[in-house]
Amino acid sequence: MTPLLRRAIAEHRVAVVMLATALVLNVLAYVLVVRPLELKSTGAADRAAAAANALRAAERERDQADALVKGKATADEELAAFYQKVLPTDMTAARRMTYASLPALARRTGVTYEARTTNIEEVGRDRRLERMTIRMRLQGDYENLRQFIYGLESAPEFVIIDGVTLVESKGDDPLSLTLDLSTYYRVRPDAS
Repeated sequence: MTPLLRRAIAEHRVAVVMLATALVLNVLAYVLVVRPLELKSTGAADRAAAAANALRAAERERDQADALVKGKATADEELAAFYQKVLPTDMTAARRMTYASLPALARRTGVTYEARTTNIEEVGRDRRLERMTIRMRLQGDYENLRQFIYGLESAPEFVIIDGVTLVESKGDDPLSLTLDLSTYYRVRPDAS
């Protein structure tokens, strides 16, 4: 140290000791109090951010679960409406729906109705539905057969076309069309 600095420290020894003590106390306060609180505060902020992210994820999952529940309720309502408004109520209604309407449609479209066979099958394990399959043989020219199929597809009755077989005619003979059709109907609980 230079003599001038030694002299200034010696003359102002009390002030220098106080400043040095204050500096040491500041460093100790920072190391022992401020820094741990800063780390604790940073950890709390990180935990708060993680909790906020977890909350947002839980809210998204809850919203998805709510949407699933609402979607299932809507699907159940639509299925119930389909059962009540579209499907025939029982086998008698299914037979009545197809017995007269299919030959009438054939007459309207100029198609000859040759034969029809009907079969009943159970559907699924819960046995709430049964399927009535119908095989029809028709004859006519191509345009009339197309009109018959169009009329069947656009009819209000719930009849599904499962298969179409068109057999080429020989000479002036009309075309032969075999249709595999089906409809479903509800089974009454007391019927099982």
